[in-house]
Amino acid sequence: MTQTIRDRITRRFTAALDDPQNAGKTVYDLFSWTRRDVHLTDYKTGRVLCDMHDLEFPEQYSQNAVDIIASKYFRRAGVPGEGHETSMRQVAHRMVDFWVAALVDEGLVEEGEQAQVLYDELVFLILDQRFAPNSPQWFNTGLKRAYGIAGEPQGMYYVDPATGEVVESADQYTRTQASACFIVSVEDKLLGDHSISDEFVTETKLFKGGSGTGSNFSALRAEGEKLSGGGVSSGVMSFLRGLDRNADAIKSGGTTRRAAKMVCLDINHPDIEKFITWKAREEDKALALMRMGYDGDINGEAYATVSGQNSNNSLRIDNEFMKKVDNLDADPEATYRLRGRVDPSRDAEVSVSRIWDVFNESAWRCADPAPQFSDTFNEWHTCPAGEDGQVGAPYNRLNSTNPCGEYAFLDDSSCNLGSINIYRFYDPEADAFDVEGYAHAIDIAQLALEASIAWGQFPTRDIARRTYRFRTTGLGISNLASLLMAKGLPYDSPEARALASAIVGMLTGRSYAVSALMAAAVGPFACYEINRPHMMRVIRNHARVAGARDDAYENLTVRPPAVDRELLGRMGDGALADALVASWRDAEELGERYGYRNAQVTVMAPTGTISFAMDCGATSIEPFFSHMIYKKLSGGGFMTLANPVIGDALRHLGYAPEQVEEILAYVQATDDDGMVVDGKIEGAPGLRDADLPVFDTANVCGTGERFIAPEGHVLMVAALTPLISGAISKTVNLPNSATVEDFKDVVMLSWKTGCKGITLYRDGSKNAQPLNNSLSDVTDGEDLGELSYEALLEYARGAQEELAEARRPAERRRIMGIRSGRTHLAQIDGVKIYTTVNRNEEGAISELFVTTDREGTTIMGLLNSLSKTISVMLQYGIPAERISKMLRGQMYEPYGFVQSHPNIKYVTSISDLISKVIDIELGDYTRVQVKPEGWTPGGAPAAAAAPAVQAPAVEDEEPAVSGEELSRLVAAKEDELREETGQLDRGDKYTQAFVSEAVHDTAIHGERLYDGSICPTCGSSRMVQNGTCKVCMDCGTTTGCS
Repeated sequence: MTQTIRDRITRRFTAALDDPQNAGKTVYDLFSWTRRDVHLTDYKTGRVLCDMHDLEFPEQYSQNAVDIIASKYFRRAGVPGEGHETSMRQVAHRMVDFWVAALVDEGLVEEGEQAQVLYDELVFLILDQRFAPNSPQWFNTGLKRAYGIAGEPQGMYYVDPATGEVVESADQYTRTQASACFIVSVEDKLLGDHSISDEFVTETKLFKGGSGTGSNFSALRAEGEKLSGGGVSSGVMSFLRGLDRNADAIKSGGTTRRAAKMVCLDINHPDIEKFITWKAREEDKALALMRMGYDGDINGEAYATVSGQNSNNSLRIDNEFMKKVDNLDADPEATYRLRGRVDPSRDAEVSVSRIWDVFNESAWRCADPAPQFSDTFNEWHTCPAGEDGQVGAPYNRLNSTNPCGEYAFLDDSSCNLGSINIYRFYDPEADAFDVEGYAHAIDIAQLALEASIAWGQFPTRDIARRTYRFRTTGLGISNLASLLMAKGLPYDSPEARALASAIVGMLTGRSYAVSALMAAAVGPFACYEINRPHMMRVIRNHARVAGARDDAYENLTVRPPAVDRELLGRMGDGALADALVASWRDAEELGERYGYRNAQVTVMAPTGTISFAMDCGATSIEPFFSHMIYKKLSGGGFMTLANPVIGDALRHLGYAPEQVEEILAYVQATDDDGMVVDGKIEGAPGLRDADLPVFDTANVCGTGERFIAPEGHVLMVAALTPLISGAISKTVNLPNSATVEDFKDVVMLSWKTGCKGITLYRDGSKNAQPLNNSLSDVTDGEDLGELSYEALLEYARGAQEELAEARRPAERRRIMGIRSGRTHLAQIDGVKIYTTVNRNEEGAISELFVTTDREGTTIMGLLNSLSKTISVMLQYGIPAERISKMLRGQMYEPYGFVQSHPNIKYVTSISDLISKVIDIELGDYTRVQVKPEGWTPGGAPAAAAAPAVQAPAVEDEEPAVSGEELSRLVAAKEDELREETGQLDRGDKYTQAFVSEAVHDTAIHGERLYDGSICPTCGSSRMVQNGTCKVCMDCGTTTGCS
């Protein structure tokens, strides 16, 4: 076992420099260099974003990596000579030179030969695209040492190691601001340190610098709680809206990108339901504005008008609540106590079932809030004694995460991140993973992250103090999916989870071991001793998961899944399994002896931009988004290629070269315009069905059917979580057809398997997507309620013209005298709605009136107008079922659960209620929640009239999909109907109509892979989920903080 940190600093990647024939050469001579140009323009406007020429990069870099590094990370002002950086040599040198100098100053590295070895190894890791620090390092590190760029003071702070005092930095670049992640505390007061007003100032400073921040607002009083000076509090939501507006105004780094911000609230806060539904309600408002013609992309007027669009929201859920949810079948009336922050009169018992339903419905609607399991987080907390030894004090718990969810530590702390591209350590031809090289890279990378703390600076005095005293680092991995696919392992498989957990476990174990060796040289982090018993308990639990101990777990609610080392042996990865165990034995033994230099050492960040900079095929631990990638050419333009790892995987699985070529040609087939024909891999010539799971991706590719099941995402997170210091930023992708029950199942599985947090995203759940805006886009079968205002107006004008041209005007058949009808009472959100349906002498619906108990209100007048409009339409012969369809699914307030009606239990608006009432009067109970006893599709109860005669079918647009795809869609829609109604009668005409209409709409409009967001940098619409954030597939811009 290596006993000193300096023994870990050896030549491995640069061993060639010790060869006498390479005398006089440097690490830069180990690479072949080439000259590249970068020209980037805005997709929408054509505005030039970056135009740089004759830039120097290693030969193996793709044009995409060159574009990202040059446009985002090259310093463009103040550089001697050209005025801007022109070579990747310069960027690597200024960062590594700074790190090595900081480590020499700290006493971890000796000046001279050892410093040169460390310099060479770090430069090699960066230039060879094996390691990359987070973005702030590229922006800020080394500018003063390399170029003399000092910059003006920015109100940054650091701890003077000589005195232990927090002092203000003299300028911007002598020290580095290398942290991407911050957690900020907020207390229940308006003024002073850590107050609500101070939160505005702190967030402004962080967003201005391009960093992300997370805060838990549970300390703030709920709406209606008493204030000390009299009166009552306006509640936490009023301040969250204000902070959201502040974030929108500041943006991130002064760009058009939204601020990176996490907002957390404990589930026992009295305002919790308003917080849960906040974004879902705002999405409804944005949709209404979009239908009125306002720009609907994420940076457009519709979203700029509503609140809640500048943060990721998370619900902090404790074990007590989750246990009650798990027991709802036995105790459906279970309650949970909400607690006033200062006023016990605001305590209340609420239905567990209701909170659970509202939470999952909101997440299903708009992907927010996400669950964070607070007790699970804190059971793995290394420093619950904080700075003062008060274990269990609220301020010493893990209360929040950074915006992406991977960094979780004490409030008012920070973390600088870095990632290792693990695919660079794999040899596909030999099917061998370089375990020793990987271990060496971990050692070297952790030294770089430690250096960024030693010579770092921070935006507040408290963050500077706590970062100095705890020294958390966040090393992670990237490109896991490439490694798994190249080895022929399905992402959702025990083999993939075993390999991934061994790699991640070794990352953390080796990192803690090297941290202990740093502590042996210069001492452990300042607050180690008061946290020692708690940290060692966490280390022992990690070691048990890795297989380095076989005794019982300590103080864990959920027993974590252990690494399957036997399976690794059968897979031929026994050396990795052995290295995993050895790393944790070293970590525990060295930690017991010396303590640790860092309170945390690893996280799993999304790594969006830096993954592209390292030419990774996939980011972090995420699976591939799809099988197709777009490669930018150096002369401009793109060419479309199948993911090159597919070829490695096929060769590993034993396919002959000609078979590999045929399969790749099938996947990457393009039309005459260069567009991908399909992109799926199912049906590829010669591809064995048994091998299809290897190529499963996060989303369905083209007209294929396969994708990674949500459970596969959760089980991967569960396998890696107990082997990470912090947490994992990971998205569970669900198809558009996913139900609220599917969301509940995923969240419950996440908790039961020990995940600390998870993000769920249903394809198409965001409103930011193009709406129909011309008459040519409208088909006769389209729901008019889905049209924008302009499209609806154009449609109405066209219909008006058609009516004017009719040979004979339509005749209105009024009802004379006494009416015959029924009245339906329904109560929505406290508003009683009376819907009366009258029939003519022939028994057909000919009149409909809607009234409410709110006399003299605006809604009363609107309902009267709507009633008259519907009645006139009926009397002019427009079929009632057509009117029902027009009104169906419209969303506005009031909406929600329905009382006082025997069949209708939930509606999205009064229009949706009217639609359901008309359906009932027609004898169609398909879309209501409670069916009459004995009713079957196609039949009608005695009290309901017979269905009206349907109008002749109108010829509609033909779906442009294959017969095979139509069959799949029919089966999917039948499953949806069966789940909703509990039965399926294919002979019933109502069932046939419902399925046919749903299949037709899906076939015409397809399923979206992108959510409609527009990249704020290049204008591309190819923004995809990346962890809990989004990343542009074209320019690499990420909405997160890494």
